[in-house]
Amino acid sequence: MEAKQLGPQGFPELKNDTFLRAAWGEDTDYTPVWCMRQAGRYLPEFRETRATQDFFSTCRSPETCCELTLQPLRRFALDAAIIFSDILVVPQALGMEVTMVPGKGPSFSEPLREEQDLEHLRDPAAAASELAYVFQAITLTRQRLDGRVPLIGFAGAPWTLMTYMIEGGSSSTMAKAKRWLYQRPQASHQLLRILTDTLVPYLVGQVAAGAQALQLFESHAGHLGPQLFTKFALPYIRDVAKRVKAGLQEAGLAPVPMIIFAKDGHFALEELAQAGYEVVGLDWTLAPEKARELVGKTVTLQGNLDPCALYASEEEIRQLVQQMLDDFGPRRYIANLGHGLYPDMDPEHVGAFVDAVHRHSGLLPQN
Repeated sequence: MEAKQLGPQGFPELKNDTFLRAAWGEDTDYTPVWCMRQAGRYLPEFRETRATQDFFSTCRSPETCCELTLQPLRRFALDAAIIFSDILVVPQALGMEVTMVPGKGPSFSEPLREEQDLEHLRDPAAAASELAYVFQAITLTRQRLDGRVPLIGFAGAPWTLMTYMIEGGSSSTMAKAKRWLYQRPQASHQLLRILTDTLVPYLVGQVAAGAQALQLFESHAGHLGPQLFTKFALPYIRDVAKRVKAGLQEAGLAPVPMIIFAKDGHFALEELAQAGYEVVGLDWTLAPEKARELVGKTVTLQGNLDPCALYASEEEIRQLVQQMLDDFGPRRYIANLGHGLYPDMDPEHVGAFVDAVHRHSGLLPQN
């Protein structure tokens, strides 16, 4: 048996680096593609694996997280894997109790109600060490991937985490969290700083464990207008990128590309493109040409097919992908959906999406 080629961290040598090259803005032979929530309930094997455990127990089992992360790669020729986890493991690590209620979503038994509730949160340095199970899942998955494609780590951005911690779950208005921004601006900044101080070692730790790229999800950007976003979200998004990069350097780790995905944050696209991230993820409400015009040529764009387009026929999916690829062009581009996959989607249609990206982008001229 020939010896396996090992990379610098003792992991198997990467065989397909198309996603990483696109993220860094280098030329690629074709457009790389992955899907947000590609490890999800739309896969029967995912539902089967998850059936015996509650959601957060699953997140705490490195073996199960690894299996769930690898499942979509057995079906589809995806160009990246993203670790199975959840953004709410961070509030949990800060000492808050969160459960996932089937059919309802996340639920906090004691959301933050008063400023003094911040005093009960765990110290950010201690919180990062509570997340060792995520690092173990990443290392195991990176080994088992055997260099097939890069592994993406992720976290929720401070404002998005703050909304859950105050609302106590999902909300259509985020009125309780926004009330804090208007009535308790100082306490809001204090909470956002606590979250940033927790996220930085958490993300650096993910890279140390084997993550080859990082995505920050600002899922609730759209609930803030330009002024609130500039005051309470953007500074922390910038801070995370800057401090993670410094942290990697300090730890003697090679830099990894970072992706910012601010859903419905189109009003801040130019600012996000200058926030220190190599890749800006787009939701489906943005026209690719317009987005490219706003961000210029210095960042890679990722997205942005409407996930619901996967309800269309396979023939129509191919046409929509062709149009999307033509609009984005072949340079500095990673294909994805404009949001995560939904549980009732047909895996065959996900496969049609992935294949269409590869088929069409291989034919696109590279100039």
